[in-house]
Amino acid sequence: MIRIIDFLAAFLGLLFLWPILLIVVVIGFFDTGSPVFIQTRVGKNKKPFNLIKFRTMSVDTKSVASHLANEASITKLGVFLRKTKIDELPQLINVLKGEMSLVGPRPNLFNQEELIRERDKLGVYDVLPGVTGLAQVQNIDMSTPELLANTDKKMIDTLTVQDYFKYIIMTVTGSGTGDAVKPRK
Repeated sequence: MIRIIDFLAAFLGLLFLWPILLIVVVIGFFDTGSPVFIQTRVGKNKKPFNLIKFRTMSVDTKSVASHLANEASITKLGVFLRKTKIDELPQLINVLKGEMSLVGPRPNLFNQEELIRERDKLGVYDVLPGVTGLAQVQNIDMSTPELLANTDKKMIDTLTVQDYFKYIIMTVTGSGTGDAVKPRK
């Protein structure tokens, strides 16, 4: 049932939000010259997939988890996109393709070995990664691998359709700040 909801929500989201997506792409060309960011992430059963987002950091930023990146890397447009969570909208394509769910554990990078170990122990990779989830609305990011893995597991074990919609609504209305970024030096 969740897959059907995911598919319909992603399809309708892309259908109704395409003007916003188009505007961000155009502005993004002026901001970085490369408005779309595609990065290989760990998916269900640890299968790699290409996560699609709007670029919020300069093109030459190293491919690391957000909490390891420097705030100086974030562009002016990127600050706005992150604050409004508009940078996440292209992931609706990943949801449509069945690589992600709207709600699930946030997909990590393959170089986040400690997080992979913690999630592996708890079976977190048995489900599709998500655009948002319990950890995100509670401001738990990938800088605390054990806490994140435990929170992901709790969400997986207790997720109801009501919680599914609650996490989406909380995310859209501003709960959670996303992954932390190191302050500017």
